[in-house]
Amino acid sequence: MAKEQISIFDMFKIGIGPSSSHTLGPWRAAQRFVEALQKREALEHVQEVKILLYGSLAKTGIGHGTDIAVLLGMSGDDPVTFDVNDVLPKVNRIKSNKKLDLGGKKEIDFSYADDLLFLYDQSLPFHPNAVTFQAFLDNGKAISETYYSIGGGFVVQENDTESVLSEIDLPFPIDTAQELMVSCMRTGLKISELVLENECSWRSEQETRDGVLKIFQTIKECIYKGCHTDGVLPGGLHVERRASKLNKKMLKGREYSDFDSWVEAIRAGGRDFGYILDCVSCFALAVNEENASFGRVVTAPTNGAAGVIPAVLQYYIVFHDCYKEDKIIQFIATASEIGSIFKKGATISAAMGGCQAEIGVSSAMAAGALTECLGGSQRQVLMAAEIAMEHHLGLTCDPIGGLVQIPCIERNTMGAIKAITAAQLALQSNPDKAKVSLDAVVSTMWDTAQDMNVKYKETADGGLAIKVPLSLPEC
Repeated sequence: MAKEQISIFDMFKIGIGPSSSHTLGPWRAAQRFVEALQKREALEHVQEVKILLYGSLAKTGIGHGTDIAVLLGMSGDDPVTFDVNDVLPKVNRIKSNKKLDLGGKKEIDFSYADDLLFLYDQSLPFHPNAVTFQAFLDNGKAISETYYSIGGGFVVQENDTESVLSEIDLPFPIDTAQELMVSCMRTGLKISELVLENECSWRSEQETRDGVLKIFQTIKECIYKGCHTDGVLPGGLHVERRASKLNKKMLKGREYSDFDSWVEAIRAGGRDFGYILDCVSCFALAVNEENASFGRVVTAPTNGAAGVIPAVLQYYIVFHDCYKEDKIIQFIATASEIGSIFKKGATISAAMGGCQAEIGVSSAMAAGALTECLGGSQRQVLMAAEIAMEHHLGLTCDPIGGLVQIPCIERNTMGAIKAITAAQLALQSNPDKAKVSLDAVVSTMWDTAQDMNVKYKETADGGLAIKVPLSLPEC
């Protein structure tokens, strides 16, 4: 039995930006706490709540929207369906009214300043991203639960199994790239085919297809919106959106009212190398500018790295004329398996491993997926993933102002371009002569993560974050 059973829909989750570990994870944790209160029939007896943010969640919580996420989660709102246009207005109402409607069922007094605590100098040993919820009841008792946001929107408690799918007998239990390769060689299945066989253990083939296409629909909408939205990103850095301007330049000012006609127009722009680079960069910028604006995105495998896989997938659709459902499903399925190997063998949390765990993993996922979709063998897929990660090893997470903007947004363009290059290299190489295996690079990434100074792990205590001193607003 594999150590953790990870589905496509664990690696790719629909949510709201700007961070999977600091926004989506705490949001889900808040929802879980409210559900726990309901199960104990304690919700109606709550008089007061305290929310304690530790470690990285405290240090970069404001810039990552952690405070916003926990308040919306406690209010019973869901990141998949909540209106992104009401994110900031609703939180501002909670702050000004000093009222919190628990689960949408029990209104209590709530002070943002006194009841939401950022414990900057405290960290819990289990994981840097920790949040404790405390509910004080009318009978004098209290209920307290601590949750850990471990990256990619995954939330766990110590000795907790709720964060992963219920264990079943998968036809292909995979922990490592070597195990994946053995299963592929034994069956003759492509990596994507093997993944889809596993998915059938949880749901029907049609349900999986529908779910993946829903993921893609969200990606489409995010790219298109990001490429057609001007303005300045929130948070106080005054970062100007660039995707829209680049999109207008690529299309010579012409506008297209829907995704399909827009894709055709981009495709008609030619195959010039510089043009392709502009397009890929534009796609990645679009997603992560939406992410930075509390827009709806897909973890891929995280929010901070959410632009890499969409950019490479969009490159494949546009420049390889592959706007086909089966190919899109193949791409996402392959990417998910590469990502799951990294999650099982290392981490996808920047708070644990630096940005190599986010941009590096997403680049490896995209490289492997593109390689399979372009006809590469299973070994070439793994080689492409290895190449992409090898050249992200040691990448630190040092967000300026604690915001998922600088250098995060541009890093997605770099990760996408590296993924395409890695795929091309693998397709032109004999993988039997590769000197470094994917498992070796996964292990190396984890070793590097453990050696990395904590100030480079999403704390904004080092690197670029301290070279550009800023005075940002508190909310």
